[in-house]
Amino acid sequence: MSDVMPDSVAVSSEKLWWAALKLPIYSVAIMPIWLGSALGWAESGDLYLGRFFLFLAAAVLILAWLNLSNDVFDADTGIDRHKYHSVVNLTGKKSLILWLSYLCLSLGGVGIGAIAYLQHDVTVPSLVALCCFLGYIYQGPPFRLGYLGLGEPLCFFAFGPLAIAAAYYSQTQAWSPLIWPVGTILGLTTTLILFCSHFHQIEDDLAAGKRSPVARLGTQTSSRLVQGAIAIVFITILIGVGLQVFPPLSLLSLVALPWGVQLIRQMQQFHDQPDQIKTSKFVAANLHFVSGLLFGLGWIL
Repeated sequence: MSDVMPDSVAVSSEKLWWAALKLPIYSVAIMPIWLGSALGWAESGDLYLGRFFLFLAAAVLILAWLNLSNDVFDADTGIDRHKYHSVVNLTGKKSLILWLSYLCLSLGGVGIGAIAYLQHDVTVPSLVALCCFLGYIYQGPPFRLGYLGLGEPLCFFAFGPLAIAAAYYSQTQAWSPLIWPVGTILGLTTTLILFCSHFHQIEDDLAAGKRSPVARLGTQTSSRLVQGAIAIVFITILIGVGLQVFPPLSLLSLVALPWGVQLIRQMQQFHDQPDQIKTSKFVAANLHFVSGLLFGLGWIL
């Protein structure tokens, strides 16, 4: 297959750049800080806005590092040769993109360092460094654990319990057993975005030697896992409220249920049809954003 984009699928450079920037996906950086801080506020009664906004900006910069560096690492393996909205493919400047990614990481590190200075405590930087390490070994050489199908568990811990713990600690300098159930809910919705992104690119993944979970399990079994994960998220929230572990207003997150239903139906009907299923990751992103935003709001209210 030619590496040149066919006329039939040619799109404007503006749309390609919009897809390359992945702005909607940055909710995966914002939601852990929002939700962890909301939980900390609910339990301690204090909210340090300076630390919150520092962490928020740092998280966005760190995710920019992750996205840009992953584009470079994928370019090295050739897996993105048909991904026309890759930043590397759009610019043709792989080295520049790599250095830009490290600039984002450095600036994010400054923000995290500022939180450590304010708290006189290195716990938050330690947790963030662990998250960054998990992010790097996902695609970065020589590990490339995502090519072994291990990207999803790495994503779950980095953007779920660990990120929630870091955000919670940045506000309270303490721990809570609720970090785990809250982190599990957010970790699952975040991981769904990554998991759903594999369905439409199995051929390219296998050609580059990437054995994603969807490639290993097949699309039908994988679609059932998506349905199960969505069920776990909402059942956990209902159980948490029923046991009076979560506040009643955390049921606001059920407003996101239509996106969960939409994703389940999409998986049932189109799991083996790449052109139809490729939008599933955006449905998962909507589910992640709305459920996380309203779940956090429930803790605050």
